[in-house]
Amino acid sequence: MNLFCDYKIGEIPHSEYPRPQFRRDDYHCLNGVWRFAVRKAGAPLCNYDKTIVVPFSPETLNSGVDGMKRVTASDRLYYGRDFIAERSWLDCDTLLHFGAVDYYCDVYVNGKYAGSHEGGYTAFTVDITRFIEEGDNSLDVVVWDSTEESQGGRGKQKTERGGIWYTAQSGIWQTVWIENVPKKRIEDFTITTDAEKKEAYVDVVCEGETEYFVYDGKKLILSGKSNGRITFGYDFELWTPEKPKLYDLVLVYGDDKVYSYFGVRSFGIETDANGIKRFTLNGKPYFFSGLLDQGYWPDGLLTPPCDSAVVNELKCVKRMGFNTLRKHVKVESLRWYYHCDRLGIIVWQDFVNGGGEYVFSHVALAPFLGAKHNDSDYAYFSRTDEKGRKRFTSEWQETVNQLKNCTCISLWTIFNEGWGQFDSEKIAYAVKMTDPTRIVESVSGWHDYKNKCDVKSLHIYYTKLKLPRDPRPISLSEFGGYSYKVAGHVADEKKFFGYKKFKSNEKYVSAIKKLYSGKVAPLIKKGLCACIYTQLSDVEDELNGVITYDRKKVKISPKVFFALNGELYATFKEAVRKTAVKKKK
Repeated sequence: MNLFCDYKIGEIPHSEYPRPQFRRDDYHCLNGVWRFAVRKAGAPLCNYDKTIVVPFSPETLNSGVDGMKRVTASDRLYYGRDFIAERSWLDCDTLLHFGAVDYYCDVYVNGKYAGSHEGGYTAFTVDITRFIEEGDNSLDVVVWDSTEESQGGRGKQKTERGGIWYTAQSGIWQTVWIENVPKKRIEDFTITTDAEKKEAYVDVVCEGETEYFVYDGKKLILSGKSNGRITFGYDFELWTPEKPKLYDLVLVYGDDKVYSYFGVRSFGIETDANGIKRFTLNGKPYFFSGLLDQGYWPDGLLTPPCDSAVVNELKCVKRMGFNTLRKHVKVESLRWYYHCDRLGIIVWQDFVNGGGEYVFSHVALAPFLGAKHNDSDYAYFSRTDEKGRKRFTSEWQETVNQLKNCTCISLWTIFNEGWGQFDSEKIAYAVKMTDPTRIVESVSGWHDYKNKCDVKSLHIYYTKLKLPRDPRPISLSEFGGYSYKVAGHVADEKKFFGYKKFKSNEKYVSAIKKLYSGKVAPLIKKGLCACIYTQLSDVEDELNGVITYDRKKVKISPKVFFALNGELYATFKEAVRKTAVKKKK
């Protein structure tokens, strides 16, 4: 077990309330030991011959499944467990929640089909009210996952891992839980804020009047009732990574009581006195310095070993002076975003890529050689499957809806490096209409041919760092990738993938210092608005993380990175100050 975690074998893993942004008092965690079996398609719901620890995929060490072979498209994963329904459950509605299941699943309660879901990274709920009985009940879940054969979002998963591709996983990989709710209840709500006006808005989905209570710590500062949109103003302290102020929110509708929170902040784009587009936080120019975060763990793959591992890793990011993480082609649990909210880490959130085969010569090599291609050519980008394109639309909509109330998220990235890319400008417009409160980066890296999205995004590893002329704010959304192998702390001693390799820690640290001070900092005055270093941690054969894959070693002192980031922020502050003086004159 990695040193970032205090989870102990035998405990119920991830038993914390899984949805801090939409919390109720009634909560029954179903994580822990389930019955388990792997069968071919068509097998009946019986004959369990193994056990598994949920929410860890069977391919992982933490699942407890021994000798698990690769899951194929014809395999079915069978999960089963029992639960007890109290008499009081029958007077309300009972909702069964899944944080994420990869990729397709059917749900059965007491042997009866109750619901299904498609999509490996987003949460879903099954209303099991009419299927449960007082006392003992059975729950069975059947899962199948075809990875590359699927057109759906799969992220970095690959059946044959190597380089930037990681071990594929399947099945239940986030928390499963039951919630008992009143029949008349709050179905959903959306929180938005305006930093300039110091106002917050809550759009509640229910059939009547809602009471609201806003707390600053234990102090009640606002309360009232509203039918429809709730609007309240106050001398709110604005949320920033430096001071991540949050306020607690309680909503009451009849017998239903929901707990949430919010931070008052605004993200945007403005032009400085030199005509340079800059990102803004709360109406002021702000420089985003971050790390690319794949979110893979040695013992759980997509699932962190425990909540404390998440918190400790994020605290390490803060000690290094970074204010941003780019969550790379993965959607985390809502607790991960909650910790970013309260610790003060801005998140650039990728949508999860899918589509057909990744053709390197089209997607990566062509733009490197200067070729441009319109992404309305579906065949070029392996997007000829209409069902797959529709599936991507459904998945990004589910992602935006699921994460909409996370204070930390400032930017949506739709496509990364051409993976499964299509109609990027049209989709960017649709995302902007769905969520006008955040920045939209439709294309990260390249292939933004004639695209009028919010951001000019650069990925530079092998060539000189320089900025193109572009009317949009310019982001260096991937760079660095410097690799250093810490013997004894890697997945495979014989494999070593990285963009630039170093044999000694001294040369590795020295190169990072030169990169930040000598190459990145000078670009800020020329218009650089953000930089995302690759990457937070090693992942299997990819050794370009600043933390080892087992999370036991930090390769570079947090104090060193804190000083380098301080230099970037000071350079940005000086550049913006000079333009402000010029504008004033």
